[in-house]
Amino acid sequence: MRRTKLWAMVLMAGVMLAFPLACGGSEAPRLECATLKAWLADPQVIIIDVRSPQDWEKSDKKIKGAQRRDSKTAKDWAKDLPKDKKIVLYCA
Repeated sequence: MRRTKLWAMVLMAGVMLAFPLACGGSEAPRLECATLKAWLADPQVIIIDVRSPQDWEKSDKKIKGAQRRDSKTAKDWAKDLPKDKKIVLYCA
């Protein structure tokens, strides 16, 4: 129940760029770039980069301050996300 509630909160917050793993391959709600830029300095926002290690290594575009997490282990780390913050999941 707790994990389900957490995932619902993350999805309902509408702050995800994309997260096909959680959405069964369908499109997730997207965040406009301007909105994300405005949120970057907000301590109430946590940005999590869930790109594959290969995509992350090859990319020259990384969001400063973003946490790197493995999308394949989301069930393990998602339960530790704070419930009182906006969570942005970033992937390629």
